[in-house]
Amino acid sequence: MNARSSGDGKRRSLPPWVVDAVFGAAVTATVAFVISANYGGDNDPDAVAYLWAVGLGALMSARRRYPLIVLTVTVLGLFAYYAAGYPAIGVAVPVAAALYSAAEFGRLAWTVGMAVFVLATSVFFRLAEGDDFSLVVGYELAGHALLMAAAIALGDSVRSRRLATTSARRVIALTAERLRRDAETAVQAERVAIARDLHDSVGHATSVISLHADVAREAVGRDDAAAVGALIVIKNATATTMADLRRTVGLLRTPTDGTRTVSSLDNVDATFRAASRSGIEVTSDIRLARRLPPTVDTAAFRIVQESITNLVKHSTATRVHVEAVADDETLRLSIIDDGRSSTGAAFTPGHGVTGMRERAAAVGGTLEIGPGRDGFAVRAILPLGDEP
Repeated sequence: MNARSSGDGKRRSLPPWVVDAVFGAAVTATVAFVISANYGGDNDPDAVAYLWAVGLGALMSARRRYPLIVLTVTVLGLFAYYAAGYPAIGVAVPVAAALYSAAEFGRLAWTVGMAVFVLATSVFFRLAEGDDFSLVVGYELAGHALLMAAAIALGDSVRSRRLATTSARRVIALTAERLRRDAETAVQAERVAIARDLHDSVGHATSVISLHADVAREAVGRDDAAAVGALIVIKNATATTMADLRRTVGLLRTPTDGTRTVSSLDNVDATFRAASRSGIEVTSDIRLARRLPPTVDTAAFRIVQESITNLVKHSTATRVHVEAVADDETLRLSIIDDGRSSTGAAFTPGHGVTGMRERAAAVGGTLEIGPGRDGFAVRAILPLGDEP
């Protein structure tokens, strides 16, 4: 009676006032039916007796806001009813609804105390009036006590179930909020990763293109062969960057394919060739004892690419040595040149360096950047973990 099915299959709770009105009508009908039995009492039931039954039911309209007042008025009204000499209606039936309501809304101690008070008062006056002890105590008391206890237990059970439902809804709401925040965090992390990829890929290409565009500009009309060579480098750098971007977009479109990586140390030769065309001698020593996990492979490639890009843009070096050695547990990466950063000893990390540090940290590794014994050095240690 607390819910109904709607057209879309969901359950909707009835308005509280409707529930209370039905509850009150049931109380009135039950008490009036017992009164109509006309058992015992000094006076026959009249309009006042039935009006009292109506009033008892009407009290249910206030049971949510004032459960203790409703219970107290019900008990006092019951005593007044018997004082008027009307037919017997017991003590449990008239107060059962009020006991249930008080227990339902968390007034358990007061409810139990009031039930004991009503039973004790009833037994005292009936024995004082000369009723048989075995009838009052041995026969009727147990039934009244059990009915009252059932009403109280039912009300407290409904209250407990309501609290459990509210707690469950709160947990669901908090879980949904946490999942929403986790999703937002994941989206933000993905944006940062995309920003790093764009910086690493496009930044490297634009550095090469800018450098060789200057070469072509200065060589036009004086050394056409050098100008043509510079333009070829620009064309190749553009093609390589476009291919890299296409691979990135392809990976984003099929995120469930965990076996592919956009960038890998297997493709690092293209970065070396771009540096060589800029006049930098590149040597490498890449020894991999096992297939690298895609995340580590991509991080290593981007660290090498960004290091070469910074070398082309900011360093006076003419030679660079790239070493990547992997055993079963760790990839050790070093990029060492024979020059110095244009910023000298007071080297200040930019977005590219920050991106390298983030990439190393993302796979649980470390990165060190600074002047080395023979020049400027970038060193990274990347754990391979258990990822195949």
